[in-house]
Amino acid sequence: MKNKLTKMFSDHKVGTLATIRENRPYSRFMIFFHEGLTLYTATNQHTHKIEDIKANPHVHILLGMENTSWNEPYAEIEAEAIVEESQELKNKFWDDKLSEWIKSPEDPEYLLLKLSPTSIRYYEKAGSEAEIWTE
Repeated sequence: MKNKLTKMFSDHKVGTLATIRENRPYSRFMIFFHEGLTLYTATNQHTHKIEDIKANPHVHILLGMENTSWNEPYAEIEAEAIVEESQELKNKFWDDKLSEWIKSPEDPEYLLLKLSPTSIRYYEKAGSEAEIWTE
């Protein structure tokens, strides 16, 4: 199962990240990177998601099925989020697409979120039975 998940994480970079704000879910599209099953995403330190995560580190991620086909794998991921301070990881996961929001990997406003999964529901395609990975 880990191989299926890491392949899907490599093939699908754009997904949604949901946090909780005032007891309500709030989702936004993000670009995701990964090391094994741990996901990372970049953000600016002045975004609401940072406040949300400080108040409640439990997040939900949808990743996969980026194209028009219903026959692509996707995953529903429950994770705990923390701010990753490592400049080495910030450099490793830097992508020029991020420059629209963050100037460079050295930008002091650049934060990297580390998303450690606690549960993953993997679907081979829409309508298929979920395979479940848990920590």
